[in-house]
Amino acid sequence: MNNVLLFALLALGLLSVAAAIILYFVAQKFKVIEDPRIDSVDEVLPKANCGGCGFAGCRNFAEATIRSADLNKSIEGLNCPVGGNNVMKEVAAILGLTADEKDPLIAVIRCNGGKKHSPSKVQYDGATSCAFAHNLFAGEGGCPNGCLGLGDCEVSCNFDALFMNHETGLPEVNDKCVACGACVKACPRFIIEMRPKGKKDRRIFVSCINTEKGGPAKKNCSVACIGCSKCFQVCPYEAITMANNLAYIDPVKCKLCRKCVEVCPTDAIHELNFPPRKPKTETEVTTTNSTSESLA
Repeated sequence: MNNVLLFALLALGLLSVAAAIILYFVAQKFKVIEDPRIDSVDEVLPKANCGGCGFAGCRNFAEATIRSADLNKSIEGLNCPVGGNNVMKEVAAILGLTADEKDPLIAVIRCNGGKKHSPSKVQYDGATSCAFAHNLFAGEGGCPNGCLGLGDCEVSCNFDALFMNHETGLPEVNDKCVACGACVKACPRFIIEMRPKGKKDRRIFVSCINTEKGGPAKKNCSVACIGCSKCFQVCPYEAITMANNLAYIDPVKCKLCRKCVEVCPTDAIHELNFPPRKPKTETEVTTTNSTSESLA
């Protein structure tokens, strides 16, 4: 009996050793040697794993930059929004390439209705999720394109850059925004847009995405874009386009002259971080009135 047990243990031991040897040679045969540059690139990335670059995480982004560098000798089109230009310069230096300077982006809220300008006509009583409510009704104020105010965007932000203002019922973005795009994806009505921060953080944009005609749009929201085309007519840089009863300002073409802001009858166009306007002199007011009378 002892001999049988001894032989069984010996056989199992030999089988284990043989299996280990086979597995070792198989592992050596098929092992994948990872490019050491991946670790170098990954080390300079911010480790936010936010997905703003279009990849699952920073490690995946590092692998993509290596592939692009080897295949295209360029990392053009790849961008880490959290790290910005400084991080991309470090990545490019590791790969022996150069990185293009890109304008930093920030999220803007293209809706200004909320509780103040689009008062409730009904009361919603359901799941506190914009994605859920979007499939049920137009919104408490009646605008089918406006912010629902339930905070999916706030939940999606990992940088404390966006919060819901409960007085207005609208989200607000602060300087912590890294343009990861999580809030853009979370909003079922696509009212959040990534736009260039602009020189001195100055931006002009139409804070409305309602494509209804002027009458219904104004009925549901006092600051809705009514598609009157006045901004389009005064823009000297062809930065404004009109489509589906809605104006849109191209941030690349816009020179921040603010003429569109002055003529908008519903205050749908927002100007951020500009100095206060100088009050018009009596001469300017008289000239303006004379011009208006002559046109009439």
